[in-house]
Amino acid sequence: MDLVAARRFAEGWERDWNAHDLDALLAHYREDVTFTSPVADRVVPGSGGVIRGKAALREYFSAGLRLMPDLHFEVLNLFVGVGALVIEYRNRAGGRVAEVLVFDGDLVASGHGTYLDVP
Repeated sequence: MDLVAARRFAEGWERDWNAHDLDALLAHYREDVTFTSPVADRVVPGSGGVIRGKAALREYFSAGLRLMPDLHFEVLNLFVGVGALVIEYRNRAGGRVAEVLVFDGDLVASGHGTYLDVP
């Protein structure tokens, strides 16, 4: 992934989250995506913080939006790797979060929400 593609992805990611547009957001993920987050451990009981598959990811993201209807992200930094992108952002509570996304082609195969202070 080059910097132009990374910026384009991050701009869409931020726009889709802030619009709460799950269809647009999930269009970037593979059907068999795996996503991990300490927040998922609280929002999806029994998950252990691991979400498997796009349908389960939709449920997790939907639950998060229900719990935080004022959700808003501000992208702070991008870190580009080989087939990977890290989006550092500020969440609605002002906390800094880094989302590590690993790609298979143009789609996210796995994602990992990481926190400075575990929520």
